[in-house]
Amino acid sequence: MANKVTKEQVQEIVENSEFEVFHKVFGKQCLVVAKLPNGFTVVGESACVDPSNYDEEIGFNIAKSRIENKIWELEGYKLQNTLA
Repeated sequence: MANKVTKEQVQEIVENSEFEVFHKVFGKQCLVVAKLPNGFTVVGESACVDPSNYDEEIGFNIAKSRIENKIWELEGYKLQNTLA
């Protein structure tokens, strides 16, 4: 087993995940819940200060990016456990 997490690993997890998107929470927040292939759920969020600046695509992309960052952390933790 390699002692690193790869971008390809993370992308495969993201591509095989299910997403639920909640737009305009309180008029200015986007919440995205990802159900990973193993059933674990991860939440990403984004928000703007002024509701008139809210953009669904930008909000989703930021929230999804935050989910991807969490997956990197989770995969790193999993790898550390196997190497310990």
